[in-house]
Amino acid sequence: MAPPGPIHSAPGLPDTCALLQPPAAAAAASMSGPAAETPSAIQICRIMRPDDANVAGNVHGGTILKMIEEAGAIISTRHCNSQNGERCVAALARVERTDFLSPMCIGEVAHVSAGITYTSKHSVEVQVNVMSENILTGTKKLTNKATLWYVPLSLKNVDKVLEVPPVVRLHCGQRGAQQLLHGLSWKRWYSRQEQEEEGRKRYEAQKLERMETKWRNGDIVQPVLNPEPNTVSYSQSSLIHLVGPSDCTLHGFVHGGVTMKLMDEVAGIVAARHCKTNIVTASVDAINFHDKIRKGCVITISGRMTFTSNKSMEIEVLVDADPVVDNSQKRYRAASAFFTYVSLSQEGKPLPVPQLVPETEDEKKRFEEGKGRYLQMKAKRQGQVEPQP
Repeated sequence: MAPPGPIHSAPGLPDTCALLQPPAAAAAASMSGPAAETPSAIQICRIMRPDDANVAGNVHGGTILKMIEEAGAIISTRHCNSQNGERCVAALARVERTDFLSPMCIGEVAHVSAGITYTSKHSVEVQVNVMSENILTGTKKLTNKATLWYVPLSLKNVDKVLEVPPVVRLHCGQRGAQQLLHGLSWKRWYSRQEQEEEGRKRYEAQKLERMETKWRNGDIVQPVLNPEPNTVSYSQSSLIHLVGPSDCTLHGFVHGGVTMKLMDEVAGIVAARHCKTNIVTASVDAINFHDKIRKGCVITISGRMTFTSNKSMEIEVLVDADPVVDNSQKRYRAASAFFTYVSLSQEGKPLPVPQLVPETEDEKKRFEEGKGRYLQMKAKRQGQVEPQP
């Protein structure tokens, strides 16, 4: 039975309704140009190969993050070019906290679904879900849910941020649409006003946090000679990468997914050095992209342990860009994030983590801050699983 009015995507759900356009909507789309017919939800698939995984056969978190960003970039760029006007490419500005709910293995197929959930004047919020499929048994499971924010940058002037077209919500009463929604209860869907208000709150929250973290991580990870085991200095690691054409967008700036993959690699090295076991990405706190990285830059991705609980490790990753071919610009902080890893046995069971030994006052301060984030997230998870009265 069709609902009495239009259906709108709830925050966190792909806008599958827009895949089915009624005649009136199709006519409106044709009036605004060919690009306007682009659906506001997409799916991409890829089989996981050995070079996507670690020695234990678990797919790298960075590989999944890169696929998530690719899907987000496609749908947000399509949407931002859906009306006649100046052409643009959507650039990644921020990734909200992302949990790795289940490991993905070599030979499985990753299904990455992306949908636009909110637009402001100059930004697009994209929700991405990742499912893994065992093609031998047909078993599917949800592995990731992520929220990404993009801004449209003009192809003519990379420093010019363009306005984002509003998302047009369409009626979706057909039986096919109900099948697309996988039987979700109509009571879970928000009205247009509620959805806009919730999206605006998320937009303001991420904007404030991005501004607060832009200069918070101004320090640099320095090497230490002959560090003691289980200290911050013992496991801290850096990777230096020259940005080439294959890393970049049409603008000549690095894809956000490329940066996230490198960040995950460094975080994984730090975690493996600390516990000397098989490790996997458990979650990624909000990743903030503070500035663009141009082709030809040398980027330094540095990671250091900040906190350990009994079975998890928090690693801070900083990305600094050095425009070596441009003497007018100095080295700058391009991105920062916190990654959480867990240690696994050969059977895939969680193992206890060696406790971190902070030495300096800065390390002790970062440890307490990490402990606060850990306890906050633990309380949030416990609150989500508690039965409702």
